[in-house]
Order: sequence, then C-alpha cells, then structure tokens
Amino acid sequence: MFFENAFTNQPLCAPARACLLTGQYATTHGVWRNGPLLKAQDNTLAHCFKKAGYRTGYVGKWHLYDKDPGYVPPQHRAGFADYWVASNVLEFTSHPYEGTLYDGSGKEVRFSGVYRVDFVTEKLIEFLEQDGNSPFFAMISYLEPHQQNDLNRMVGPEGYAKKYRNPYVPPDLLALTGDWFEQLPDYYGSIARIDECLGRIISALKKKGVFENTIIVFLSDHGCHFHTRVGEYKRSCHDSSIRIPFVMRGPGFNRRLAVKELVGIVDLAPTLLEAAGLPQVPGTMQGKSLVPLVDRKAVNWENEIFVQISESLISRAVRTEQWKYCVATPDRKGHEAPSSDTYAEYQMYDLFADPWELNNLAGRNQYSEAAAHLKERLIAKMAEAGEKVPEILPSKFNTSWA
Repeated sequence: MFFENAFTNQPLCAPARACLLTGQYATTHGVWRNGPLLKAQDNTLAHCFKKAGYRTGYVGKWHLYDKDPGYVPPQHRAGFADYWVASNVLEFTSHPYEGTLYDGSGKEVRFSGVYRVDFVTEKLIEFLEQDGNSPFFAMISYLEPHQQNDLNRMVGPEGYAKKYRNPYVPPDLLALTGDWFEQLPDYYGSIARIDECLGRIISALKKKGVFENTIIVFLSDHGCHFHTRVGEYKRSCHDSSIRIPFVMRGPGFNRRLAVKELVGIVDLAPTLLEAAGLPQVPGTMQGKSLVPLVDRKAVNWENEIFVQISESLISRAVRTEQWKYCVATPDRKGHEAPSSDTYAEYQMYDLFADPWELNNLAGRNQYSEAAAHLKERLIAKMAEAGEKVPEILPSKFNTSWA
C-alpha cells in the first residue's frame, strides 16, 4: 500500500518521532521542539505491543531524551524493553563510517570502517534472529539522509555520489537557490543504500519464516528542501518539508494500491494497533486508523492535514488537496514557546495551479474568500488538537496587491 499523500504533522526530528510513537500532536505529547524529554507515557506504540505479549526492540537514532546525547535509560525508552542499540542524538556520537551507539545496559557499541546505515541494519537483523517463536515490534531509525552536523553536509556511501552525480532535480529546488546542487548526489546515495538495507531486512524475515506474517512500514520523519526555504533543510510548511514517503506491506496491506487521501504521521500508531488486532486503540491517540482507507470503507474522510511548526517559527498550517494555508507569530522566535495566542497569515499556495509552491498568495484580495475558509479550517484543527483558539491577523500584504 502506497500512501501517495502522506505528511508529517511536525517537520522536525524529535517532535515527529514522538508523534509517530504516541499518535499525538506535538503540543499534546510535549516534544514541540528538539530537546524536551518525551515524558513517561503508558500508551506509546511499543507499550501497547509489549502489553500484548510482543518483544520490543529499537535500533538507531532516538532523539527523545534530554540529558545525554548517547545513552538513554530504560525508563525513557517509551516501551522498547527487550532490545536496544541506539544513541539519543546519533549525529553527535557517530559519523558516517565510525562512531558509538549504546546497548540496553549502557555499554558502548562501536563501529568503524562500515557505513552507518549498514551497521544499524546489522543490529536490527540481530534482534530479528532472536527468539523465533515470539511476535515482535521493532523500529529502526536511520540518521541518513540527514546531514552530518559537524560537516554540514549529507554523506552517502563511498562511490554513490559519483553514481548519482547527474540526478533528477525536483522543480521546486531547480527554481530556487540553495545547496541542492552539491548535496543531491550524496542524498540520493544515502537513500539508495537504505533501500538496499531494507532488502537485507526482508531477506532476514524470509529466512526466519515470518515475512508473510509481518507488517512492514517505511516512512520518514520529515522531508528536505536544501536551504531553498527559510534558510535551512526543514521546519516550514512547504511540501518539500512536510511530505513524506509512506508504504506499508503485510497482512491486510498487500493490495498493490495507491491511496490518494491525505494522511498524517499521527495516524500510524492507531493504524498498526488495529491492523495487528490489538483489542483497543488508546483514547489518548489523536490520529485516526487508516485501516478503513485500506479497506476502501472510509466514509467522508477529512482530507486535511494539520501541521505544527517550531524552531524556525511558531507556526501552524493546514494542507488540503488544493490549498496550503500557513500562519506564524509576527514577533516571537520559534524556539521560545510551543504555541501563541496570536498569529498572522503568512503563506498560502494553490497547489492545483502551483504544485511547487513558488507563488505565495497570502494577503491577495482575489483569494480572500478561500483564505477565510482555510482560516476557519485551521482554527478547527487547532481546537481538535487541544490548542486554544487563537487570533489570526490578516497578512501585512493584505491591501498591497490587487
């Protein structure tokens, strides 16, 4: 099943991961920017599977602990209890070809001379090969294709940048300045290696004899716009930042179907719990199960995605099939607070006419009716997510253009 229009509800590493695990929006689970701790909860995906008798294992980057860039104590692993080889902020404890992760007891797990994607894949396969008779819930979190922070660049496996030295360039990047010209070959190379490692994981599941009875989910926490927007790689409302790959296969999902409805990362947790036949989806989860979409039984699916943005701005957006409508605080910095009482219209795009989001329509009088409707929808989505109803001011350009 290919979810063709899938989106993150918070285009930033730590908040997106917490959204995935809890099925909640960032202002609900509390990890609204990079740094805050994901507080002990009893209803994460891993907790739910563990209670149902599954072994739970985690490998790779965590980014949900606030005290150490490396080791994460057991009480802060959100239910991953049986296997752990991870680093809290993997880009701070490792490099593309060497570094350190930590096992469940805090012992260093070092690697050198092997590409980081390959190493964490080996550790996940190690977990899969254990205890063949027990059901399991496992999560592997690759750092790639994220840039290596101390180098401020993506690093693909050796030789792969040359392989992708003349890559396809999406039109939204091609039209704007940024660092995509230098970065895309390594970016594509990293993704190619992740695809290859997914093949290794599938081979391990087949060898174990459980492939046909295993649900596999492939997705990302956010996208990348290569410094073409807001002077960085993410943290904006643009599709290059919020649109993500999202594919599922396994029992109930082998339909060879492209689902066109809009879905969010908060929807993954309730979807997996229902698909695995667990008795009840916790009421704390704000996402919706996608199983009715998969079965083509969904009635009046609400084709709207609510996005909370932090760090670059204190911002909120709603994304529909046709429109993108974004508001931001006019006088507060993005790291100062999780939300605001006041926003101003900031960006608006007609995705049918301008799919690459190159023409900001915010404040243009001829789009005022559409803007008024989108403003209502955004306020409704904010209230649904548990936020206070804010004041949304007109764009400062509201009387400047015909």
